[in-house]
Amino acid sequence: MPITPLTLQDRKQAQRPIVALTAWDWSLATLLDQVGVDVILVGDSLAMVALGYENTLPITLDQMIHHAAAVKRGVKQALVVCDLPFLSYQESLAQAIHSAGRLLKEAGVQAVKLEGGHPRLLETVTHLVEVGIPVMGHVGLTPQSVHQLGYRQQGQSALAAERIFNQAIALAEAGVFALVLEHIPAPLAQKITAMVAIPTIGIGAGPHCDGQVLVTADLLGLTAKAPPFAKVYLALQPLITQAIQDYSLDVRERRFPGEAKT
Repeated sequence: MPITPLTLQDRKQAQRPIVALTAWDWSLATLLDQVGVDVILVGDSLAMVALGYENTLPITLDQMIHHAAAVKRGVKQALVVCDLPFLSYQESLAQAIHSAGRLLKEAGVQAVKLEGGHPRLLETVTHLVEVGIPVMGHVGLTPQSVHQLGYRQQGQSALAAERIFNQAIALAEAGVFALVLEHIPAPLAQKITAMVAIPTIGIGAGPHCDGQVLVTADLLGLTAKAPPFAKVYLALQPLITQAIQDYSLDVRERRFPGEAKT
């Protein structure tokens, strides 16, 4: 059965951890779906891991639609969620509905994700949900605010922790079906998880969330420097480098392709 936002709600109630990873093209999405990943996030992190930008800010809505459509073509079971990129939803409610609607109509994703929890954003979430667009929230370290927050852990002071907690509660009340908690102290993530009826998905937020997400490029060792909270399960970068070097040498030494077979 294909996974839906309601499936994730059931997973929380059953205390069955949710597995989430990012994807940016068809081939990777196909592998993730075949393995049984629950949520595939087309994150704007692809601006860095696939397009070579320094942060997430430059990527456009059209680029996100292009990548999300490729991902969706490779998925049969997982819930595909796509980030709304910077300045594609902040200007007005009409802009947010139009941008999110394009992701559902043109890319075929089932939900969108947006960052933060300020009052204007809460209104945006409410309106998106009212017109039938499922929304995933995101609090803590929000990469689209890199120039304000940097990449350090958020919620370390009592005041900052209270602000993030209040944002999480408000987003749940506004209608998000799940919450990403990024790079916040584990006790704060545990408190939020216990207080909201919706699933929480942690990234650098400790073991007490209802699920976990990683940038797949970090998991596979494809990034130059993974964040401190990520775990590298496979160091692909040196393996790929060696394979390319071996191929290059075989071509130059005329060992590849070898004698033609009759």
